[in-house]
Amino acid sequence: MVSPRPSPPPGKLRIIGGSLRGSRIAVPDKPGLRPTPDRVRETLFNWLAPVMAGARCLDLFAGTGALGIEALSRGAGRVDFVEADAWLAGELRANLSRLKRDARVHVGDGVDFLARETARYDVVFLDPPFAAGLWTAAARALEAYGRLHESAWIYVESPAASAPELPPNWRPHREGRAGGVRYALYRRAEPSAKL
Repeated sequence: MVSPRPSPPPGKLRIIGGSLRGSRIAVPDKPGLRPTPDRVRETLFNWLAPVMAGARCLDLFAGTGALGIEALSRGAGRVDFVEADAWLAGELRANLSRLKRDARVHVGDGVDFLARETARYDVVFLDPPFAAGLWTAAARALEAYGRLHESAWIYVESPAASAPELPPNWRPHREGRAGGVRYALYRRAEPSAKL
């Protein structure tokens, strides 16, 4: 029998797969900061394994950057991180530098970023601060500004009690629950496609 992996000490999380497996990331004690737990990240990246190699990814409300760093570890071609808190963005840059990973970290509002950015993404991690209620605005902006590839994958993390309103062309692929959190992966279809 294999013994379970020890939990990281408080204030740390670990990358669970890929080239950075076992690496630790500091988790600052900031109100509203809620990194995706190890078990949920493991499930999500098992779902995404067939499409991760070379994917262009967006970690839209990055926080610690755990989702985007996990994507880099598992072979993503490029990850853009967007974080409104300048101090957290600085910590994320420091972690990326320590891990010897090159990625763009943008400081500012996630929805504003979508309005001015020109890139299109294969995978988007949409996990805003729960109190901010930005799921619908960010989802609409991703569609309105053309930031998603035709068959993009979108990961959405939200409170289990209320599912956010998302575009009708985002087809549910898989979902789960962990405590009071619902996590779900969607596959984008062209808006004109028959659903």
